[in-house]
Amino acid sequence: MQDVFTTQFLLKFIKFAAVGFSGVFVDFGVTYLCKEIFKIQKYVSNSIGFTVAASSNYILNRIWTFESTNPDIAVEYTEFIIISLIGLVINNLILWLIIKKFKINFYISKLFAIGVVTIWNFFANAFITFA
Repeated sequence: MQDVFTTQFLLKFIKFAAVGFSGVFVDFGVTYLCKEIFKIQKYVSNSIGFTVAASSNYILNRIWTFESTNPDIAVEYTEFIIISLIGLVINNLILWLIIKKFKINFYISKLFAIGVVTIWNFFANAFITFA
């Protein structure tokens, strides 16, 4: 079990957040390319963008954030993707609840949901995927 009250753990969180931020650009870029250039259906394009971003986030987090040397990359990658998909469900649920119950602007609600899911993704990956 990792100690969460250390500078090293905080630095990992900051790196994780930076990788996640870069993933937004990958996601939007790939989605745009698929939808607008290759004329792939928008939900399929969105799924491709999400998958490519999650995959690039896995690689960057494996190498840079957590410096993993686990030889079983397939299991590690699968855990990362499952945690990301759970995060996506949590994100959509929070978004729906805030908009439905509190009538708060979509984008403000999305920022809150992203914040919560970033914390979920980080801790789940720190204690499961890259433990």
